[in-house]
Amino acid sequence: MRKKLLEIKGLKTTFFTDDGQIPAVDNIDFAVHEGEILGIVGESGSGKSVTSLSIMGLIPSPPGKITGGEILLDGKNLVTLSDKQMQKIRGKDVAMIFQEPMTSLNPLFTIGDQLKEAILIHHPKWSKKEAFARAIDIMKLVGLPRAEELLKDYPHQLSGGMRQRVMIAMALVCDPKVLIADEPTTALDVTIQAQILQLMKDLNKRLNTAVLLITHDLGVVAETCERVIVMYAGQIVEEAPVQEIFVNPKHPYTQGLIKSVPDMRYKKDNLYSIPGSVPKPGSIQEGCRFAARCEFAMDRCVQETPPLYEAAERHKSRCFLLEKQEVEQHVESVIES
Repeated sequence: MRKKLLEIKGLKTTFFTDDGQIPAVDNIDFAVHEGEILGIVGESGSGKSVTSLSIMGLIPSPPGKITGGEILLDGKNLVTLSDKQMQKIRGKDVAMIFQEPMTSLNPLFTIGDQLKEAILIHHPKWSKKEAFARAIDIMKLVGLPRAEELLKDYPHQLSGGMRQRVMIAMALVCDPKVLIADEPTTALDVTIQAQILQLMKDLNKRLNTAVLLITHDLGVVAETCERVIVMYAGQIVEEAPVQEIFVNPKHPYTQGLIKSVPDMRYKKDNLYSIPGSVPKPGSIQEGCRFAARCEFAMDRCVQETPPLYEAAERHKSRCFLLEKQEVEQHVESVIES
């Protein structure tokens, strides 16, 4: 059994605004294992990016704050650490590839300067020559040609795909145990997307780095991940191995997401879309957060918050329909016996 590198227990991240408290991430639990690629999917506003920023200790405060739970990295609770202590961990033990490389790279410094800075922060005893050699090695590792020449370039001189590879290089340069990739292919064309995803898979196998991949694209999840978590309005609504999610989705929201994926094998007049939109953060007080958009909603769904039911081995879903199925299965087993 693979070791748990990152474990999230009851994480709550709240934003304090003039309109009141907004629970952007509300009591979520999951773990990332050594060498695993775990996907987190959901619409905009579901809490995916806030989860990743909470892990990295990058929630802007004010107005945001982690108000509950634990973030355990190799057993160490990151929530209790100071900013100075987190600086020693961020980039070294857990690193992040941000969504848009052009805004994440400093336009005033060369690629080489930015890579060397990241290296020397965590390896202060290294010489500049050693840091430069490491920068060249990591650039070659992520498949960038003419690595030594590229280190002299500024971000605007590189293409989008090359900048994204540089971001991956910066995240990997200190050999982190956990790599968080927040929508790493959003701004790229499909050809470069495929190259970046293949690169991440290759590096995951070669370096045995655990990867937390955040995306809204189920195609990316199917191609890349071993296991997937589906988030909605700050909660986890389903968790299962990737194949299980696509073959046997249990939560109506997950079913809607899969039905919304275009299928080139069939011609349809209209592409399916889930009715309504994600509720405004903080607007739901009780009940299932998907109830207003769910075709199977019952009175109970508006009044009670469903727990995460065990749908199958390693498969959980937050839906009262599973409770009904459990009762039916129990009745059938009693009759058969």
